[in-house]
Amino acid sequence: MIRSAFGKVSLALAATALIAGPVLAQSTNTLQTPPIKMGTSGGSANDSSRSFCCAGTLGALILYNGVPHILSNNHVLARSGSAAVGEDIVQPGLIDSACRTTGSNVVADFAGDKTPLGTNVDVGIAAVRTGMVDPTGAILNVGVPCSSTQTPTVGLSVRKSGRTTGHTTGTIQAVNVSTSIQYQSGCNSGKKFTASYTNQISITPGTFSAGGDSGSLILSNDGTPNPVGLLFAGSSAVTIANPIQSVVSALQAGGNTVSFVGTACSGTGASTADSIIAGISESEVQYVKGIKERHEASLFARPGVVGVGVGKVNDNSDTNEAAIIVYVESNKSALPKGFPKQLDGIKVRLIPTDPIVARCGA
Repeated sequence: MIRSAFGKVSLALAATALIAGPVLAQSTNTLQTPPIKMGTSGGSANDSSRSFCCAGTLGALILYNGVPHILSNNHVLARSGSAAVGEDIVQPGLIDSACRTTGSNVVADFAGDKTPLGTNVDVGIAAVRTGMVDPTGAILNVGVPCSSTQTPTVGLSVRKSGRTTGHTTGTIQAVNVSTSIQYQSGCNSGKKFTASYTNQISITPGTFSAGGDSGSLILSNDGTPNPVGLLFAGSSAVTIANPIQSVVSALQAGGNTVSFVGTACSGTGASTADSIIAGISESEVQYVKGIKERHEASLFARPGVVGVGVGKVNDNSDTNEAAIIVYVESNKSALPKGFPKQLDGIKVRLIPTDPIVARCGA
């Protein structure tokens, strides 16, 4: 999500510098003529404070118990648990409509806090108003996605369309990531708090997302655009996302049905994978995950550690060697000293970052 001071033209990103996105065929932060496409600016009509207004990304169209709903983050649609059932969801978000809404751009109604923050996903949904959302599930600058999900794997090329950086591509750097994410209870106001997550995915480069891209659906970029993850946090070095199956499972709790609106794809997209790291056996990956989890508490006890996951020794190498990935708040020219180079024979790779925060201005 992104915030703006009332009456100001300039945009201030949360915990990240403003980086210009690519020239886009379709703008992701302007008012659309209904039925709107996803991958666009949006959020709660009430997501403002005395001096600021906020916005995120309306990520995808799903069927929730057979009814069309918009999928995004809890902190975008539910205002981190503050929203009331039925609250108006607008496109574009307040920051892109001079912090006002006329009512004619209301596209959905908040469906209630189905998955509160703290349940290991940052997920919100809103029931679509008749005729306001493209029924094909089309995403700006992507097209109609696949309806089948795909397991996130290390090295997988991915893409997304988001409010701030538009259409970008990246690569999954690590899986099974544990991290604590910083939030703020209101739109650039209220108490700051953290929520801890496990079994997340991380994506590079740092320019893959920025403040305002919260809620973007992450899709495979391998020939068929299968849903892979839901973007919700990041830093200048890395983006953090919920694995898409965790999103689906959370929404299914209690016997609900959930499916993505899109095309039945064939080809490289798949719901399962032989291993989460290509070229490395699943048994070896599970072994490394076990070592990572055994040492996780001691790693987080070290100053500056904000994330721990499983990836490769070198992102750009064909060498198939798994490593424990550690994200550390640090000066990029001076990583902290004293870290072990290996844990139980598995290499440890340190990656410098600034704080990892929800991709919002609240």
